[in-house]
Amino acid sequence: MPSRRRFLAGSAALGVAGAAAGCSAGKEAGRGDAPSAGRPSPSVVPAAQPKGQRLNFVVVLADDLGWGELGSYGQKLIHTPRLDALAAEGLRFTDAYAAAPVCAPSRCSLLTGLHSGHATVRENPWGAGGQAGLTEQDFTFAEALRACGYRTGLIGKWGFGPEQPDQPSHPNSRGFEEFYGYLTHGHAHDYFPDYLWDNGTRQEIPANRDGAREVYAPDLIQQRSLDFIDTHKNEPFLLYLAPTVPHAPSVDPDLGRYAEAPWTRPNKAHAAQVTSFDTLVGSVVDRLTEHGLAERTLILVTSDNGPHEEGGTDPDLFDGNGPLRGYKRNLYEGGIRVPLIAWSKGRVRAGTTDRPTPLIDLLPTLADLAGAPVPTDIDGLSLAPLLLGARKTAHAPYHDHLYFYRNHSGGSPRANAVDGGRIRRLSEAVRRGDFKAVRFAPGQDRRAPEDRWQVELYDLAKDPGEQDDLAAARPGEADALVRLMHESWADIYERKPFGVTLEVTRQGTEFLVTATLANGSARPWTAAGLVLQAPGRWQVRSLGPATEDRVPAGGRLTARWTVTPSAGAKRGRLTCRGTATHAGMPVAYAAQAVAQ
Repeated sequence: MPSRRRFLAGSAALGVAGAAAGCSAGKEAGRGDAPSAGRPSPSVVPAAQPKGQRLNFVVVLADDLGWGELGSYGQKLIHTPRLDALAAEGLRFTDAYAAAPVCAPSRCSLLTGLHSGHATVRENPWGAGGQAGLTEQDFTFAEALRACGYRTGLIGKWGFGPEQPDQPSHPNSRGFEEFYGYLTHGHAHDYFPDYLWDNGTRQEIPANRDGAREVYAPDLIQQRSLDFIDTHKNEPFLLYLAPTVPHAPSVDPDLGRYAEAPWTRPNKAHAAQVTSFDTLVGSVVDRLTEHGLAERTLILVTSDNGPHEEGGTDPDLFDGNGPLRGYKRNLYEGGIRVPLIAWSKGRVRAGTTDRPTPLIDLLPTLADLAGAPVPTDIDGLSLAPLLLGARKTAHAPYHDHLYFYRNHSGGSPRANAVDGGRIRRLSEAVRRGDFKAVRFAPGQDRRAPEDRWQVELYDLAKDPGEQDDLAAARPGEADALVRLMHESWADIYERKPFGVTLEVTRQGTEFLVTATLANGSARPWTAAGLVLQAPGRWQVRSLGPATEDRVPAGGRLTARWTVTPSAGAKRGRLTCRGTATHAGMPVAYAAQAVAQ
């Protein structure tokens, strides 16, 4: 039977007692970066560490933080001094984009480097479909870095179901060795939860004597993130920090400097939550500095979509979308353009960039800077030359166009008004250069006839607020962008093989085991090998070579074994580890299957 791919949390997962066959070795490799995503997605295990210090990464994702809600982006009422300082010392992106105007698809694309016409999760959970989750086909930036020896952690909101451990959509299965926080989209709306997840364990949070919940989850998330840095300060790490602020409900228990503001309580609490997000990022910077890590840690701070208006919060009071049109749920700029700040003390050059930058660029960027392979069939492009380029004129490659999709049953008054009453209609958008097209279906079916769609066209250079619809005046430009919408969509996006797959077939009293290490990357791998491990006293016999000096781009190494169970054994778990060298960096992947 085919393997069920999942993340193996640490090399100890491969250190089971039992028989092993095959070998893995290697040094040297050709230059390269871009590999291919796998089907199902490759799980990763730690590789040997090269000498020297490596760059650490902290990716901080706010929840519903609008483009205009930071002082460095024009905010006047909310206090964000730590983020403003990072923006002044680092690189501030004026044209960064979430992949979608709502949470789940935006986060899926950020993690996997696929835009919303290709990603697994393209809609928020609604209707009878339940909570959507990632699959074994999905390859995240955590898996990419874990493959080359990084310690990986997610603290905060995951946002995908189901709510159970040991399944393909769990963070531990998608590259995060450590996870603490909320698993599902809905649970993350509770700031005073009665439990949070600690890896695969549901950790109860006790109530007070009256049965009330008093523990404010963002405080737990902040402390756990600092603990992660303390624990792993002496090894390369990736921390994905995803607090739930300032998502509704606006219930910060400490209103601080806003307690006496002449606003409603929800607005006071919303401002306090944005400031607490600022404080959280500041605490991370302080802890990195304390450990001498600020000079070799890259921090990226961003948001998953535009500002919300739930629970009595008024985004217009704060001018949460700045000069842009729209809010959370809109495909106009205010719903998808988000703040993005890149900071690394003494590394990232100070300034601003107006490069149209979708958050799908994070996966290839992190992998590029870490020296890790990434899938060739992702949509993101590496920002590494722009972030750490030695020359001030360094720049990252531009996307030909950016694609966005929305299909969502929910709505809010301001967002619906901006959409002209079409908030519950399926819509798409494409930006190419300065021109952007937005189109609305007659309902929620993307297969609706073309003549029933409503198309709008804007010139963002002259009209960033998207007030002057040019579709009638420039029909050729509008038609060209609609064609790009069609080209960007795939009902099912087939992935290329990448990493290790494992297949087990019973043959009488034995099992035939076939393992494949697929190099879907753009560059060759060298010194590739496969090792099969079985339970103690099981016999493993190799049926041929399990090593290859060179696996070309798009190539694969396949090995086979017969496995004989020990007397009386009815089932056992088999683990296959595949190793290779990529651009001078050892990488390691693994897959498991149950023989029964």
